[in-house]
Amino acid sequence: MLAVLGLLTVVLVLGLILTRVTTPLVALILVPVAAAVVAGAAAELGTLVTSGITQTAPVAATFIFAILFFGILTDAGMLDPIVDRIVHLAGADPVRIVVGSAVLAAIVHLDGSGAVTFLVTIPAVLPLYERLRMDKRVLACVVAMSAGVMNMLPWGGPTLRAAASLHLPLGELFGPLVPVLAVGMAAVMAIAFWLGRGESKRLARIGAVLDRPVGPTTRTLTDGERGLRRPRMLWLNLALTATVLVVMIASLAPPAVVFMLGTVVALTINYPKASEQRARIDAHATSALMMAAILLAAGAFTGIMRGTGMLTAMATAAVDVVPAGMATHIPFALGLLSMPLSLMFDPDSFYLGVLPVVAEVAGTLGVPAMQVGQAALMGQMTTGFPVSPLTPATFLLVGLTGVDLAEHQRFTVKYLFLLSVVMTMTAVLLGLFPL
Repeated sequence: MLAVLGLLTVVLVLGLILTRVTTPLVALILVPVAAAVVAGAAAELGTLVTSGITQTAPVAATFIFAILFFGILTDAGMLDPIVDRIVHLAGADPVRIVVGSAVLAAIVHLDGSGAVTFLVTIPAVLPLYERLRMDKRVLACVVAMSAGVMNMLPWGGPTLRAAASLHLPLGELFGPLVPVLAVGMAAVMAIAFWLGRGESKRLARIGAVLDRPVGPTTRTLTDGERGLRRPRMLWLNLALTATVLVVMIASLAPPAVVFMLGTVVALTINYPKASEQRARIDAHATSALMMAAILLAAGAFTGIMRGTGMLTAMATAAVDVVPAGMATHIPFALGLLSMPLSLMFDPDSFYLGVLPVVAEVAGTLGVPAMQVGQAALMGQMTTGFPVSPLTPATFLLVGLTGVDLAEHQRFTVKYLFLLSVVMTMTAVLLGLFPL
């Protein structure tokens, strides 16, 4: 009975999210609450929800203060010189332009937002592609690759969701993945170099390469953006960012605490007036609040599913179907399938609905939830998000570059899948999960 009720709950949550009948927030709270009542656990509902929220609260806090931290530093103009310098160095060399596009996207994606990455990177380098008549699909591809791999960062949506849904410490989940991310970014640069070489040869064949350097292209800032810039604080802001990242990755303090303190320092040194601080918080509050609310709702969902025994019952039923000898291969298989799964599931439905069930099944067969969570991050809404029609950022990417979505997918999917395979094999070689 509990297994059937749990399956119906998961299917209904997925259905409501995927069909957009309700927001993820509503689906993750309303459906499991109704299921708990049907299961006869209405009296314990408050305890179940609270226990789940307690597990996800640190993750939600991390996201809120990470959004505020990087948003404040972006407003202060920390990335402006980096953007301008990369574009200037690219010149009129297609190879350097393509590799520079990948580097720029990786740096901008430090804030964890695909939309911001595309809004900053594409307008900065698109004029170079247009002047040299370079293939805009290459631009969309390399930006997608960089943003996809960097989306594995611990304050990125997929990692936060995985930690919240599986009740895993964020540092323990992401820490072992640092070398995997590094290999992934090295692969991105290698592919970008290869694509740049291809563009250089193609342009040479049609005689389209300019014989003079293309001047640097910079973003045109609005009066409001210029008023927020703090160029004198550039080096201090860079030092602050480096300190925050080192302390967090080295697990010297909990991520929520690191970003909380970093946000306070960033506000104080860049915008010392109380009115300015309130304005900067208000400017980034909407995106921070919505994601934090979803993460807390995910805590309520998993708290109910686990506390009522529905997850355990579903896992026990699934164990009868999955051969015991195949259990150790679950993380590896999930890692290989994770990127294509981005075309089927949006991040909320996968990480908050599907992943807990997979982890529970694997756990019943002796496979740690940590391995399952890390395997999912090899591609599900990391490398997969910039081509998924289920994420608005994908449409922003193709809209800014002027590339048709179908063309973008045909050109880019193979490279994103290759990155997912490379990172999965790296994780296997590092012993994160078995082959």
